[in-house]
Amino acid sequence: MTKELSDTTEVSVGLEALWQAFSKDLAVTVVKVIPNIVKDATVVEGDGGVGTVFLFKFFSGVSPVSYQKEKITELDEISHEIGLQVVEGGFLEKGFSYFKTSFQLSAVAEEKTLVKVKISFDSESEIAENVQPVKSLESVLSFVRCLETYLSNDA
Repeated sequence: MTKELSDTTEVSVGLEALWQAFSKDLAVTVVKVIPNIVKDATVVEGDGGVGTVFLFKFFSGVSPVSYQKEKITELDEISHEIGLQVVEGGFLEKGFSYFKTSFQLSAVAEEKTLVKVKISFDSESEIAENVQPVKSLESVLSFVRCLETYLSNDA
């Protein structure tokens, strides 16, 4: 049975700049935003739309896994929604049979965006189910805050 965790955060970045970073420039953005965690990010299949597969390689000692492939399974330019499902490595090696992170962006003001994060998962292990998704949600929210800082200062 699929379970979900969700949370929201507001960032001081305009909707279009944030959407560009999440949807169009994800492979480039991730390495720049969290360079101490993600060693490399590449598009291994697709053109940036639904079905595109990213390969994220992590530094050893920082992440419990060496890599993770994620596929864009949802992409809506109008409602600014993107869903990324782990298809190889990563959480699938840690007791999960399904793991997906979704983002929905909504403009609050010209330079403020509400980011809703949802993690959907199926797990074979109660330990993984009780610990990993919560840590993941915290990590994703931390990534969003790092992305806000990056876009505000460096981009």
